[in-house]
Amino acid sequence: MRGIIDLHYHSGPDVKPRKLNDLELMEQGVKLGARAVVTKTHFAPTADRATLVNQIRREKYPDSDFELIGSLVLNRSVGGLNPHAVETVLKLGAKVIWLPTLDAENQLRKDGKFGGIPLVRDGKAVPELIPIFELIRDYDVCLQTGHISGEECFPVVEAARKVGVKKIVITHPEYHIVGMPLEQQKQIVRDYGVLLEREYAQPVGNQFVSNLESNVDAIRAIGAKHIILATDSGQTNTPYWCDAVQESVSYYRNAGITEEELKTMMVQNPGRMLGLCD
Repeated sequence: MRGIIDLHYHSGPDVKPRKLNDLELMEQGVKLGARAVVTKTHFAPTADRATLVNQIRREKYPDSDFELIGSLVLNRSVGGLNPHAVETVLKLGAKVIWLPTLDAENQLRKDGKFGGIPLVRDGKAVPELIPIFELIRDYDVCLQTGHISGEECFPVVEAARKVGVKKIVITHPEYHIVGMPLEQQKQIVRDYGVLLEREYAQPVGNQFVSNLESNVDAIRAIGAKHIILATDSGQTNTPYWCDAVQESVSYYRNAGITEEELKTMMVQNPGRMLGLCD
């Protein structure tokens, strides 16, 4: 399990209660021999926090190469589709930019509410996305699709590719808010060469339900070279990060997923999205 990279983890401090804070997560990453974890909050940037934690790690564990990596989610708390916020966090070292999640129009619609940040109008990506895509291209960082719908992913990804964005990840296509069935997942991989980030578990009401079985089905149907395995954990009712990683790896091994496939999905694919692997 050495060298594992988790592209999606919710650590504290955060608006919502979290299982681990950044420093505790760093301790678990060093202990596990992981390479990196991308920290995410729906409400604020995490790149500045990551810089401080990485400095502490270098001083405390000079033989470890573990890193926290910062990100930004384009929800209302940072101004929505705000290129000024994007440019600022990229200068601070963020490596992942997420499209809206809790404030996405799709999320609110599926929650039975109105409003939200639209990403697609009349079947095309909204023009406000273009300067954001240009920044993502210029800094060569990773675009994550957030909580937009499976259908919306296609015009959004097409617009990003036209601008020249190279690193694109479809965020938890199995999550009911996104709702992208396997056939659509196959199609978007085939049409645009994106990666699919599938998670350890997903929220269903007040519970978190394992995705491990359906992830195995997706690996067999789509292929490991197109998939990233992440945790998307950190909620107080999920296991500690290192336990979620160990449970996942054990499950996949017992299900017949090979060591080479695990390395592809948990080291090489996420590493390429972060510029840590060729």
